[in-house]
Parts: sequence; structure tokens; C-alpha cells
Amino acid sequence: MTERPLLDHENLDAYRVAVEFLALALAVLDDLPRQRRELRSQLERAAMSIPLNLAEGTGKPSAADRARYYATARGSALECGAALDVCALLGHASAEQLDRGKRMLSRIVAMLTRMCR
Repeated sequence: MTERPLLDHENLDAYRVAVEFLALALAVLDDLPRQRRELRSQLERAAMSIPLNLAEGTGKPSAADRARYYATARGSALECGAALDVCALLGHASAEQLDRGKRMLSRIVAMLTRMCR
């Protein structure tokens, strides 16, 4: 079986870690009670925004356009960090999920900060 060619954004470490974080966020969402729909929606949208904006930004022709999408993804990553804090405060995320998620988000934010320059 031949490997399919990667799309440009799939070559980015930031994208790969963002998808890994999305999987973690979805696991946290599975444990969130339905009554926390605002928190569920916020975390889900922000977690999905990171890889989606990375992918869209990678396809933009100008550096300024790319930087704008990368900055949006960076903002979403920071928002996810706050959402994880709220989940942990409410007892809906384990210490391991919080630690693992924050480590991934820290890597994503650092990479995106460099990409925005």
C-alpha cells in the first residue's frame, strides 16, 4: 500500500500536536455533564479551532494572512487552557488530563508564537 501525500498543514508539528490535543479535549467532553453545555460548547469550538485555523492559514498565499490565522489558532489554544482550568475546578477533568493538556497547549502556543512572526 502506498502512503498518501501529506497536505502542507499535516507536515507541521503544531498541527499534529493540535490534533492530539483535540482528542484529549473530546475525552474531557465525554466526561462533562450535559448541564454544562456552555462549557462543553466553548471547549469543543476552541479545541477544533486550533487545527482548523492552522490548516486554513497554511493555505494562504501571504505571510500576513498566514500569521492572522496562526494568531487565531494561538488564541484558541489559550482559551482551551482556561477551559481546562474551569473543568478541573468543577471536578470534570482529572489531574492527569489537566497536566497532559496544559503541556500540549504550552507546546502549541510556543510553536504558534514563532509562526506568527
